[in-house]
Amino acid sequence: MRHYSSHVFPLPVSFSFWAAGLFLCLFFLLPLGVVLGVSLASRGLYGGVQWIGTFENYRRLADPMIGVIFVRSILFASLTTLVCAVVGFPLAYMVARASQRWQLVWLTLVMIPFWTNFLVRTYAWVLILRADGLVNSLLLQLGIESEPLPLLFTDLAVGVGLVYGYLPFMVLPLIVAIERIPPQLEEAAYDLYASVGAMFRHVVLPLSKPGFWAGGVLVFIPSLGAFITPYLLGGGQKMMIGTLIQQEFLVSRDWPFGSALSFGLMGTALVLWFVVSRTSLGKDVQ
Repeated sequence: MRHYSSHVFPLPVSFSFWAAGLFLCLFFLLPLGVVLGVSLASRGLYGGVQWIGTFENYRRLADPMIGVIFVRSILFASLTTLVCAVVGFPLAYMVARASQRWQLVWLTLVMIPFWTNFLVRTYAWVLILRADGLVNSLLLQLGIESEPLPLLFTDLAVGVGLVYGYLPFMVLPLIVAIERIPPQLEEAAYDLYASVGAMFRHVVLPLSKPGFWAGGVLVFIPSLGAFITPYLLGGGQKMMIGTLIQQEFLVSRDWPFGSALSFGLMGTALVLWFVVSRTSLGKDVQ
């Protein structure tokens, strides 16, 4: 009988480990280290980076105005996540409980926005919400309003754009979570004389928490650092942290402070994730 060495089979696992480690070092740790180095440098006389070590960029994060911008960004991201959860759950339930044929149709409709560039989709909302756009034109023609409503460059426009852009990231995890719930549990709840509302409260919603958790992370994190939507739909009237970082890099050319803001944003996201993961939702998922 031929004997095989015990070292033959672990080779692919070892190779995968080192390949993953090399990938993380090249495309995650190395760029992160470069940004960290820039954040500890000084701004040049005409912008850019002057390699003189300083912690001044991080001291500037304590500015009350920066704090206001961070709080505003967190509130917008939280509200976007909440609205996506409320709007996305009925859609996800409908898709998850549809027949296989219709499920493919609904999934295609959910994924269609990803086939277009995010910037183009945001510009589409500019055309919809501006004074002579689709919404105001319809309201004026129907006689509901006598003059155009100020929809563009408002908090409402920013919120609509964020929800539209990140809603699929909430819907898709919820579809997966709801599909894992056996329909027999819902039938059992009805057999026990539960109403539709009671069935959702006590059966579907608790078992869908992993989907809410995953979708919340996927929506909150990009919403927190969004800059295209607040810039185009908000007109830059109320600064968001993502817009501020973009301006520091491309307008003020203060790369060290922009890098410090990026690390501050990342640290804020990690702290919020740690806090939320210790709540009852995170414990239920774990």
